[in-house]
Amino acid sequence: MAKKAVASFKTGEGRTYSKVIKMVKSPKTGAYVFQEEMIPNDGVKDYFKK
Repeated sequence: MAKKAVASFKTGEGRTYSKVIKMVKSPKTGAYVFQEEMIPNDGVKDYFKK
């Protein structure tokens, strides 16, 4: 019988990007809108400090 190669191709890094969602007030209408971005994991804290 042949062996299955299930997790042999996996690298050790895992996820390097995170999806962040920020609620921002629109200058045009005054309503709140959501901004979604994919950023590197080490930049998440800096993104929310802006």
